[in-house]
Amino acid sequence: MTRRLLDLVWPRRCEICGGESDRPGSHVCSECLNRIPFIPAEGVCRVCSRHVEGASGGFLCGDCAGANAPLFDIAVSAVRYEDKVREAIHAYKFNGRFHMEKDFAEWMAAAARARLDVSAVDVVVPVPVTWWRRIDRGFNQSAYLAKDVAKAIGRRCDTRVLSRAGRPKRQSGLDEDARRENAKGTFAVRKAPWVRGRTVLVVDDIMTTGATFSECARVLKEAGAWRVWCLSLARSVI
Repeated sequence: MTRRLLDLVWPRRCEICGGESDRPGSHVCSECLNRIPFIPAEGVCRVCSRHVEGASGGFLCGDCAGANAPLFDIAVSAVRYEDKVREAIHAYKFNGRFHMEKDFAEWMAAAARARLDVSAVDVVVPVPVTWWRRIDRGFNQSAYLAKDVAKAIGRRCDTRVLSRAGRPKRQSGLDEDARRENAKGTFAVRKAPWVRGRTVLVVDDIMTTGATFSECARVLKEAGAWRVWCLSLARSVI
């Protein structure tokens, strides 16, 4: 009731078109929601979920079948990282549009339910950021998303499981090989008993080559994690 009253006093604006949102509690209107480039549950690689037009069934894409196959068991993304979606994510990360978090988490939770057995997840873990990036940005967007996703799917979130070390270059702008090399040695598990024998769901905002997720999976499995599943808001392809 309070939310509806606030919406009447201060109508929510759609982050995509700028018009008034007709969906209670959401900052994306119905018309724009129908145009969001959601990634379908079918026609995607059974490991990295890369969508291949016209493909059907559970197949492996060239990357996942090759020598540099990722170390995670499966990665799922909610939307394609393009056009208005890219602008909305940038506004959330860099311009303080934190109100988009609930919409993003809702999309991610729906993608997780469609591709994963969310009841099997033991703990939801965000990809950590370095302290200097947290200071620069003011928050860790992946941690906020992980908490909301965990709440939506009824699982526990623990932001302390993974830590970040060093000052790696930004992944954006690097090619696939450089991204893989840049991610090496930048994550650590704080305490192995927290993940030993468990199914861990790692959450990040954007997945491109999967190098960051793969490195997280490597240290988690070395610490004894049984399965490492990954979930991102958006999927970008170099």
